[in-house]
Amino acid sequence: MLRRLIAGLCVLVVPGIVCGAADGPPDSDRPLRFNRDIRSILSDKCFACHGPDAKTVEGGLRLDLAGQATDSSVGAIVPGKPDESEVVRRIRSSDPDEVMPPPHSHKELTEKEREVITRWIAQGASYEKHWAYEPMRGVAMPGVDDAATGGSPGKVAITQVIDQTITKRLAAENIQPTDQADAVTLIRRLSLDLTGIPPTAQEVQAFLDDDSEDAYSNLVDRLLNSPRFGERMATYWLDLVRYADTVGYHGDQNVSQSPYRDYVINAFNQNMPYDQFVREQLAGDLLPEPTLDQQVASGYNRLNQTTEEGGSQAKEYLAIYFADRVRNVSQVFMGATMGCAQCHDHKYDPYTTKDFYSLGAFFADLDERGVYGARSRPPMIRVPDQDLLNQLAAMDQEIAKLKESIGPLREKLIANQDQWETSAIKDIDKRTEVEKAWVDDELVLDANKSGEWKFVEKSKAPVHSGEKSRQQQSDGLVQHFFDGAKQPFTVASDTRFYAWVHLDPKNPPRAIMLQFNDGDWPHRKIWGSDDIAYGLQEKSYAGYQRAGQLPETDRWVRLEATAKEVGLAEGAKLQGMAFTQFGGLVHWDDSGVIDSDGIPADVAAAMQVPKTDRTQPQQQSVRQYYLAQADEMNSLNQSISDKQAAREKLFESAPETVVSKSVQPRTIRVLARGNWMDDSGEIVGPAVPSFLGELDLGERRPTRLDLAEWLCREDNPLTARTMVNRLWSLLFGRGICASVDDFGGQGTYPSYPELLDALAIEFIESGWDIKKMMHTIVMSQAYQRSSTPTAELKERDPYNDLFARQGRFTVDAEVVRDGALSISGLLVENVGGPSVHPYQPPGYYAQLNFPRRTYAADSGQNQYRRGLYTHWQRTFLHPMLKAFDAPSREECTAKRARSNTPLQALVLLNDPTFVEAARVFAERIMREGGDNDDQRLDWAYRNAVSRSPDDSVRQPLLDLYHQHLTHYQANEDDAKQLIAHGGAAVAKDLDAAQLAAWTSVARVILNLHETITRY
Repeated sequence: MLRRLIAGLCVLVVPGIVCGAADGPPDSDRPLRFNRDIRSILSDKCFACHGPDAKTVEGGLRLDLAGQATDSSVGAIVPGKPDESEVVRRIRSSDPDEVMPPPHSHKELTEKEREVITRWIAQGASYEKHWAYEPMRGVAMPGVDDAATGGSPGKVAITQVIDQTITKRLAAENIQPTDQADAVTLIRRLSLDLTGIPPTAQEVQAFLDDDSEDAYSNLVDRLLNSPRFGERMATYWLDLVRYADTVGYHGDQNVSQSPYRDYVINAFNQNMPYDQFVREQLAGDLLPEPTLDQQVASGYNRLNQTTEEGGSQAKEYLAIYFADRVRNVSQVFMGATMGCAQCHDHKYDPYTTKDFYSLGAFFADLDERGVYGARSRPPMIRVPDQDLLNQLAAMDQEIAKLKESIGPLREKLIANQDQWETSAIKDIDKRTEVEKAWVDDELVLDANKSGEWKFVEKSKAPVHSGEKSRQQQSDGLVQHFFDGAKQPFTVASDTRFYAWVHLDPKNPPRAIMLQFNDGDWPHRKIWGSDDIAYGLQEKSYAGYQRAGQLPETDRWVRLEATAKEVGLAEGAKLQGMAFTQFGGLVHWDDSGVIDSDGIPADVAAAMQVPKTDRTQPQQQSVRQYYLAQADEMNSLNQSISDKQAAREKLFESAPETVVSKSVQPRTIRVLARGNWMDDSGEIVGPAVPSFLGELDLGERRPTRLDLAEWLCREDNPLTARTMVNRLWSLLFGRGICASVDDFGGQGTYPSYPELLDALAIEFIESGWDIKKMMHTIVMSQAYQRSSTPTAELKERDPYNDLFARQGRFTVDAEVVRDGALSISGLLVENVGGPSVHPYQPPGYYAQLNFPRRTYAADSGQNQYRRGLYTHWQRTFLHPMLKAFDAPSREECTAKRARSNTPLQALVLLNDPTFVEAARVFAERIMREGGDNDDQRLDWAYRNAVSRSPDDSVRQPLLDLYHQHLTHYQANEDDAKQLIAHGGAAVAKDLDAAQLAAWTSVARVILNLHETITRY
């Protein structure tokens, strides 16, 4: 028993999707239906050669089309006459040259499948259109009456539809459902399903003590209205949309987009209508005067994996991003596997290759790059929270008040201009050039650094100025740069920029470039080849200046660029400079600006003209210069500048997130077999899959907003069905249609298609109300049933297709972590914010490159945030999440795998988070659990799994406690070492040996199957 307690993670393994007893080979006296009984067989065994992909149809026979399959001139299927049907002869043939499917396909039919096909033909071979593409149909249930409920119209009625539909089917199958689950199971089930956090012992007791008729309904409402609900739902949604904190490809660098995650949490908590949720994500930026939240929501379109690998082909990656987006949109919102149509018409569904590229054309207007650089994914925006917005508003008022002083001071100074000119004319010829270094042995400016700034000493590399130079080497495109200078440089008409470079003679670059940022980066000067793709232009112009050949190698050369030749206008605010090369080894040193000190030449010339003869521009230039250098005006401007800089710094503390920005749509072609280099394909515009209808917009080009509106039209057969099926799956462990990610030909037939339609119609008519739908489902008898199957149910319905019982399954990885933290009392529940880094050992990121990085675990409250907020490294997912089957989020995941591995038990026993949680839980056991060991164990068990331990469990745990107590009393250092884990303060007033022994017990309790399983 003890061994089972310690490592007994008997996780319910959910097998691959197969038909249960109810959907297996039908009884011989039951009429067969094509969608329910035949389509899945043909799709699995026949459609690859005789299905929707017309280009690969063998023998000219398509079995998905009734007209062709039953054509009398072909004789493949002769309705009512299996003996005359060539299909029957072929599937029963023993001749390897005739039998179908052919042996090389490895798709042999079972005898039961042959029998079903033969009986279907004998019954008339009646075809049906695929269920998911047919209009939704309501269901009339006798005895279901809103008025009779005396309560909420629709909500209780549709709950009755759930129960009557399932009860009717179970009666027809002569199956007895399980009884209602006990109250403790129900509150734990609801708490885990709706919030992802187990209930406390106090919450369980309060529910048990509530004898009112509305106790259960009130509990549901409380949980749905908890901020935890949005976090629980967001965990699932982020799997669908492949949200992560890193870019995915190559170096898998970090990218900031946590505000999108917070938008999702808030949307679920606010019960945003699902159609609005869809609309804002697909086209939030296209809505009239989009709010900040709607712009953040539009970041959905850009959650795909991206790259900044040097040498990557931008066109290739744009094609990759395009295909990824079509796959995700179709699967998330339509339950469709349109990705199969990227290279050829879908082999199992009516989606064509043209449909694939036409759907992707909706997103051809997105402002994006094939290859990004230096951890930046423009367009991005900063997203301050409400507290920060309030601080910014207060600073804006201060700045506005200072600016109001400019006018009066200006008038005061103008009155003294003549006196100033008389004095200043004496120094008119004292103008000199001044060289100001921005980078030498370090970045002098207060600015943000990006890329790898590799400073090397004189002893290891050539140096021009000071003690260090910056070494940059690559086989492809590479750069380091600074931007966001807190005190931007104001460009004058004669400003020049410089940088000293040393090109390695044995490994010179193919090109080098200086680039400047005045809010964006369109200002460049290039030496050498055209290999640097950034802003590449065929000819020079003011903004892209070709400087000719590379500088001489093996010596220090000073590069210069004037403001005029790189397109920087007088008065521009320069805030960044980039040092870029393609290939080779380059050392960069002293870099900055050449400015002038003294009266500018144009002002000096104007001052020498009599005042009465000056032109208007001459008068303005003198006055502007005079006001700009006046001490009082400088002081006021500096105060304003300081306030603005402080405001900017505060604003930049807000996280950034990727957003959608609409630009001129690029041309989209059908790519032959998905080949991004083939430009011969047909040009297509935005369109929905042709077999599902069309958008009637006249001559106007359809937009992403039009796509969102179409998805949520009442006559769209997919969107509502897909979402309610997923909500059902979250609440039962499997959907009404088991294949929650595929409503197509390779998916499964719903066990209750009429119920799925009834729920989908109710979902639409409710105003796409997610909380109402979940309330509806959890109020049903079906939801409240016990998850313990009878022997009959195990035999007749092993996969719970009929919902004669509830499901039981291991909770998601994040919930495993959240449960341990909650039980221990460590859980910190702040909604939203940047991602956090749980404990990991030194060297955890040692193998990550481009750039090299070091994992730094968070301290303080961030260490105890919910698993939802864990930093999601796509190619190197946090080991605890990985062990419990969390996906990498490289692609859409509509249903996580569930496994049962020894590694999970090892994580729960040894991961620092769980060891610390056990130790803090042990402190609670000693302080709150009672005066003796029995009381403490009972308290611990009730707080972890909501019930007292059975006698068969109690004694092994007490034995464990006493054995470990004896050991730790004799080995005090061992006890101190165990309880030292984690950042939470260790209780000094508790006996170390007892605390360590109870920590051992707590580790076992947190490891129990019952602790991490939802029943």
